[in-house]
Amino acid sequence: MSDKKIITIMGATGAQGGGLARAILKDPNSEFTVRAVTRNKSSDKAKALSDLGAEVVEADVDDRASIIGAMNGAYGAYLVTFFWDHFSPEKEYQHAKYMAEAAKECGLQHVIWSTLEDTRKYVPLEDDRMPTLQGKFKVPHFDMKGEANHLFKDLGIPTTFLMASFYWDNFIYFGSGPQKGEDGKYYLTFPLDDKKMAGIASEDIGKCAYGIFKKGKSMIGQTVGVAGEKLTGSEMATAFTKHLGKEVIYNNVSPDTYRSFDFPGADDLGNMFQFYRDFEDVCNRHRDVGLSKELNPELKTFNDWLIKYGEKVPMD
Repeated sequence: MSDKKIITIMGATGAQGGGLARAILKDPNSEFTVRAVTRNKSSDKAKALSDLGAEVVEADVDDRASIIGAMNGAYGAYLVTFFWDHFSPEKEYQHAKYMAEAAKECGLQHVIWSTLEDTRKYVPLEDDRMPTLQGKFKVPHFDMKGEANHLFKDLGIPTTFLMASFYWDNFIYFGSGPQKGEDGKYYLTFPLDDKKMAGIASEDIGKCAYGIFKKGKSMIGQTVGVAGEKLTGSEMATAFTKHLGKEVIYNNVSPDTYRSFDFPGADDLGNMFQFYRDFEDVCNRHRDVGLSKELNPELKTFNDWLIKYGEKVPMD
């Protein structure tokens, strides 16, 4: 193991980092080994990674010194922030800054930064087609990641900028799946009109990241958007109907209606879906299914994902 290159994975027990950790650890011929960073080494997910052969270390993204400790001696790192833990873009930026500075101080040779578009480049704050949130954002959980890109560029860190797509796993864990209406029918509700939205199995993000690390220095400086498939709301509803054995109807609503829903972050997600809808060409141009398949030959389509995980989608 000592001759293998260490990849430090921030958020290794999360969706993206966990997918990368398992992809490396389950490859007996990998040139890499995993240093899994978590806030709690005693969690079940952390123990599962340790059982697979990961070095599990604790670090706090609010503590720059602990991040440096987690990266010290590593070849590379997978860096992701955790907006949905705190809903604070400012905190997200600070965490990205600590991670970038630690990567520079530790002399990492290849960093993958999990980023997204800064939607304000397409919808300026004064553009009232989409409400401005928290005073200075359009899609907060996108914008600050995109803004933080410069941290890595300014410090000269050898970075690949990785943009994910909508997680199909949100249908299981985030309440985005089909909901039963008062009429007893199931409805999949999005403000997408008839536009195609890029989606992906969350585990495939990590597998694509592994493909980037395997390609090595040729990927440094590149921005890579990953997706398993690009589908309309109607196409997703049809696939749900086929796999779940219950009719699912696509319920197209306005972004204003979606923003009014009563759950934390509905305004942010309403703006996100509006961005996917109004800038379909931009979003889908930035996300390349063919390249994703090259990086990860096991890439799942939505049908593949439903076959494997469809029974976990709540249908109450």
